[in-house]
Amino acid sequence: MSAPAPPKDVSADVPADVPADVPADVPADSLQDDLIRQGLPSDLILQVTAYVKSYMAPYDGSHDFAHILRVLGLAHTLRSQDPARYDRVTTILGALLHDVGDKKYLLPHQDSATLVRDVLVSFGATDAFAEKVQAIVSAVSYSSEVKDPQVVRDVIARFPELEVVQDADRLDAIGVVGIGRTFTFGGAKGRGMDSTLDHFDEKLVKVAGSMKTELGRQMARVRTERLVGFKAMWEEEAREADGGLECMKEVLG
Repeated sequence: MSAPAPPKDVSADVPADVPADVPADVPADSLQDDLIRQGLPSDLILQVTAYVKSYMAPYDGSHDFAHILRVLGLAHTLRSQDPARYDRVTTILGALLHDVGDKKYLLPHQDSATLVRDVLVSFGATDAFAEKVQAIVSAVSYSSEVKDPQVVRDVIARFPELEVVQDADRLDAIGVVGIGRTFTFGGAKGRGMDSTLDHFDEKLVKVAGSMKTELGRQMARVRTERLVGFKAMWEEEAREADGGLECMKEVLG
């Protein structure tokens, strides 16, 4: 009777560079692989996505979940220009969470300085990773950067992913989509269209000068041209109406 065959050495089927805590069936370089290698739950992004979708639901259409998805897509496009500089998981979660704790919508019991960190920790993220994403999200604001640009420079020096998350959010504030969002936000705040249009000169046409990535600057220039063109057409049509009103002054008083 022949001797039984020795048991198969299954370790030979597992690549040598895969840590013991990464399941063998997880594709190398996949998003799940990235999460596990950073000591994060493999379903963290799914948990955060569900949370953000629920969190943004009460917001007006200028800051809804569709805005979050556009920023996520733009951040991915910007990151693809230099993937070695920008960690994929950090970029995704920074984009998903960038409006969580926004002071325009913050509830009385919420703390914008810790909300994102606390959410991530509650989903199983490490303290260090949660603090990193909190720092990025807290530095996205355009108005805050205008007041203290050094804060943004300091965060970028530690966490360069802020560059792509910030640029992505600002790209969604300008161009045709930005025009729609501006009037949506103005309407939600009870502002008239003329006062909402003032926001173009107050902020939107200046956004391109704050972009951090080369591709972001290129895209911002194109979108700013669309803003300026729209404003010119608006003013032309307004002048046409004003001209017709001149002869109505006696009637209107």
